[in-house]
Amino acid sequence: MKQTMYTIRDMARQSGRSADTLRYYEKIGLLDRVRREPNGYRAYSDADLAWIAFLDRLRATGMSIADMTRFAELRRQGDGTVAARRELLEKHEAELTRRLQELEQGLAAIRSKIEHYSEMERKRT
Repeated sequence: MKQTMYTIRDMARQSGRSADTLRYYEKIGLLDRVRREPNGYRAYSDADLAWIAFLDRLRATGMSIADMTRFAELRRQGDGTVAARRELLEKHEAELTRRLQELEQGLAAIRSKIEHYSEMERKRT
């Protein structure tokens, strides 16, 4: 089965990241060195696209660029780093769980205040 290859423009369109961002990701080590065509142009793969989507999820959940870069470094080192990668993700999961609990408490307080004001309005009519 032939793998789809993407130019940087195609990858930018597919990933929702700018070409500059893709170059930056490669420069800081978030992306592995991208294969080059004989003409020197970057040739991204479906695996690169999937990896960028995973990086987007990490970033959307608040993982720092430093932790993302550390994760990418560990990934490049191979299966011997599986435990370290799991631990990094577990640490991030714990932080997300803590943040979710804070958000749920804040949401409950806001809902309570909305109910309080709604009750006040009902009593005034």
